[in-house]
Parts: sequence; structure tokens; C-alpha cells
Amino acid sequence: MSSTRQLRQPDISLLELLPLSHLSVLHLSLNQVGILLDVDGVILRGGSVIPAARRAFRKLLDQNNNFLFPVVFVTNAGNCHRHQKAQQLSHLLDIQQVVLSHSPLQMLKSFHDKFVLVSGQGPVTDIASTLGFQKVMSIEQLREHHPLLDMVDHNRRPTLPPIRWETNLQLLIDVLLTDGSPGCEYNTQVSAQLPVLACNMDLMWMAEAPSPRFGHGMFLLCLESIYRKLTGRELQYQALLGKPSLLTYQYAEHQLRLQNHNRRLTTIYAIGDNLMTDIYGANLYNHYLAEQHAAMTTSTKLVTWGTGSQVTMKETHPVSATAECCSILVCTGVYSPRCPLPSHWISSDTETVFHGQRDLVLQPHLVEPRHIVEDVEAAVDLLLQQENSDP
Repeated sequence: MSSTRQLRQPDISLLELLPLSHLSVLHLSLNQVGILLDVDGVILRGGSVIPAARRAFRKLLDQNNNFLFPVVFVTNAGNCHRHQKAQQLSHLLDIQQVVLSHSPLQMLKSFHDKFVLVSGQGPVTDIASTLGFQKVMSIEQLREHHPLLDMVDHNRRPTLPPIRWETNLQLLIDVLLTDGSPGCEYNTQVSAQLPVLACNMDLMWMAEAPSPRFGHGMFLLCLESIYRKLTGRELQYQALLGKPSLLTYQYAEHQLRLQNHNRRLTTIYAIGDNLMTDIYGANLYNHYLAEQHAAMTTSTKLVTWGTGSQVTMKETHPVSATAECCSILVCTGVYSPRCPLPSHWISSDTETVFHGQRDLVLQPHLVEPRHIVEDVEAAVDLLLQQENSDP
């Protein structure tokens, strides 16, 4: 295919790492920029497109429907394949570039040959296989293999079975407390915990309902609480992926640079609606960009950056040449200017008010967006104005 092919072809997904000849990003400014866009609460509310998003994308496309800048959609959703999410967005907005919460698992190759138990929504075993995992078992497969472990009343299931957190919580605890042998008795004093890779730390997300809905972070909170109650110890994560994880932003930047024919970016604009994922993550990545050379020299672990991960930078991509990551908060999703945060929100004695993941190292400046705007159209107007005003 020629290098001028439009980005609107229906089956293209950047996450399938297609050759660069499939991509077309024209009329870039001298200061090369990239854009990371959240989906729920910024582009969509449930299955409906936010009107401002349609106007915003008209401003990001040239007369040939090519993006003016590299654009990647970074969502903490993870209940489908990447190409399916890309097709959904393409159907609604002619979009293909998507990073899901589990996408960075492709980089954790040291786990790909290990036997893994996957818990989540959607075709989880297929997703794990496409990410590189070779020996995969789902919660449903484990339940069928050990039918006595699941005491959920199956008679109350409707025709379309709901997502039953109780089954996933029960069987995950069974696996953790038996060191991978759920048919055995618990050993709460097991010396080494099995590695846990968790995707998506969102406590809440925005759908059609007037108030936010429970996210996967709420499930992790339940799992952590049960594990601590039974063992007296904290559940440890080998890696936490999805926003605000640094691994996710490294992976997203890699996708932006693929669009930009591997040329450096000076600025990444990260647009989102959630202070504890979108803004925290963008600001954390901006801090990382400023300090990364020293971190690489000492092989600093990501846990020191507040993401709870024990995966070192050496397992991911090389040093970034991007100068900064600019966070922009919109008011069409989880964050609402009508419900300002209480002044004691970040106080150490108000844990019930803090909506971040347990292992986040909360610092006030990390939850302060560089800019607050009404919607994604206003965010696009802002970044276009800033780029056009740069010398």
C-alpha cells in the first residue's frame, strides 16, 4: 500500500503493528506532537458519541481525512480484542488507533511461557493468547475442572449470565492460597505469592448513567481486602497495567512514534476525564520523561514511580526522546466541576475519599491537570492554538 493511504480503512489497527506503509500522518508541524485520547467520558458515554467528539475530529483531520498529528486512543477497557475495539470506534468515528488496558502485556515476555490463570470479561483466553501467553486457563475452565470450589447458585442465572465477581474472587483466592493447586487446602503461610498481573485500576468509569459505575479497580479492591483478611498480608502485584501505569504510557508513545515514522515527538497531549487515571498517569509520565535517563542508569523499578509494578524499565522500550506529556482534563465524564473535590481529599487520614489504586503514591501535583476544559473539542482547540503559536 502507498504511504498516502487514509487512516479510515476499516480493518487497520495500530496494535497489530502493521507496516508503516499502512499509516498516513500528513502536514505535521515542526514541533512534532502526539495525542493520547481517553474513550469513555471523553469520546463516548456508553454506546453514544459525545457531540463535541465529532466536532473535535473534524478539526483533527485534513481534507483527505488524514490525521494532522499522530493520535492513539488509550482506554482502560479490556473486555475485547484490540481489533474489535478499533472496529467499534471506526464504526462510530472512523478511528482505528487503540491501546487497551491489557495491550502492554505484549511486552512482558518473561511471563508468556508460564501457565497463567486469566480473570476478566470478554474472550479472555483468546485475548491472552493474542498477547503472547502460551498456556492459558480461564476462571470458567478452572471452575469446570474443580466444580466443588464454586458454590454460586447457578439457578439464579438469567439467559445472559451476569459478570459474577463472587466466583472470580473465590477461585482467585483458591489459586493464590494453594500456590496454584486449587484442589488442595489453603496454606495462608505460603512463603512466596504467585505473580499477579492486573490490568485496569479504574475505580469508576462513566457510562450513560448520571453517576460513575464500578470499574475493575473496585474488583481489585475486593480481592486485596479478602487476601489481607485471610492472610494478614498485602496482595502484591508483579505489574499493574492500564492508566496510570508507566508501562501503558510507554506503549502508547511507541504507537504514536510508529505513526510518525519513528521520528521523535516533542510533546504528547493526554486528554482524559479521570483525575486518578488519565491525569495522574499523564503527569507521572511527564515526570518520568524528565527523569528517565537517571532511572535507566540505575534500572529503577516502576514501583518507585507509584504504579505498584515490579517490572523494570529494561523489559520495555528504549529511552524516549519525547520532551513532555501535557495533561488536559475534560468535564464530560468522571470529573465534574459541579462536584469539586473536598479540600482534605489528599489527606492521609481520609482514605475513604481517595479514589486512587492502593499502590499509587499520591502527590498533589500528580492530580493537577495542566489544563481544564469543557470537552474534547475545547481540548483540541487548545492544543491546536498552542502548536500554531509555537515559533
